[in-house]
Amino acid sequence: MKPVDYFKFIKVDDYSATPKYLQLSDSIIEAVEQGLLLKNDILPSINELSCVLEISRDTAEKGYKYLKNKGVIVSVPGKGYYIDQTDFKKKVKIFLLFNKLSVHKKMIYDSFVSALGEDATIDFYIYNNNFALFKKLIQNKRTVYTHYVIIPHFVEGGEMAHEIINTIPPEKLILLDKKIPGITGEYSAVYEDFEKDIYNALGEARDALAKYHTLKIVFPKHSYFPKEIINGFRRFCQQYAFNHAIVHEMKNEKITAGEAYIILVEDDLVVLMENVLAWDLTVGKEVGIISYNETPLKKFLLNGITTISTDFKMMGTMAAAIALGHSVQSYAAPFKLQLRKSL
Repeated sequence: MKPVDYFKFIKVDDYSATPKYLQLSDSIIEAVEQGLLLKNDILPSINELSCVLEISRDTAEKGYKYLKNKGVIVSVPGKGYYIDQTDFKKKVKIFLLFNKLSVHKKMIYDSFVSALGEDATIDFYIYNNNFALFKKLIQNKRTVYTHYVIIPHFVEGGEMAHEIINTIPPEKLILLDKKIPGITGEYSAVYEDFEKDIYNALGEARDALAKYHTLKIVFPKHSYFPKEIINGFRRFCQQYAFNHAIVHEMKNEKITAGEAYIILVEDDLVVLMENVLAWDLTVGKEVGIISYNETPLKKFLLNGITTISTDFKMMGTMAAAIALGHSVQSYAAPFKLQLRKSL
């Protein structure tokens, strides 16, 4: 068989966020698993990989080095690379689809990959909250996966997302971060209960909030954040008699003493901090700040910014446990208040 024939199944996908050297090595491993590559079969040269797949020589060499370290292939000087090991099979093959790669989404990714270990293959894609790309990525998948792990957040168009997701066998589906209506069958999920989570977290912070007469949540009009967050915020404010308001645009907001802000978007947090400092207001006394979603940097900004946040590391770990256990389960992810000096 000519090496060029191997490019029917040795491929890289430019849409994938998985490093290309891993895509290369994973496609060779999958071909071995399917019997398309056999022991002692010769593989394309580094130059052939680079030319046909339009990847750098360094990427091709890194992919082969990865396979050599795992014992899948060997190299013979002057002859090339050969399949050496075929008696293995990865337990799980994951199609991982994120809406974006923010700091907290990276926490999910890192904990998920770490918990899965090396006996898993992950094809990782990002659709940037774009429903059309989300639909295309799912519909174009022809590889057989053991699990589809999906975070379904959209700026617009997402009302039809359930129809696309319902094309996935429910026993292979793991929804992360958010459940959406209309999905049928028994599927797995590790999700946020957005209304309940913010209501309970603000309840924990009630003593610290008592020094402020007005609570405001900054909720951009064009946002993928679920409206349930507003529902939980309003319910808390009405129950405990706080004046409250929803702010859609931070840059035009006039900040006065006695107000506390709940900030969902990092850019709005920067604007708020700049304005508070410019008007010489004291954070934690005259103006309160709560930031949605914990990140390591928030421990240090303004001597510590209070956060309300899902435990993203735990979310990734729980999703990996479902995939490794090949079970169908549903969990509400832990949601925490981290009280700091900004409140």
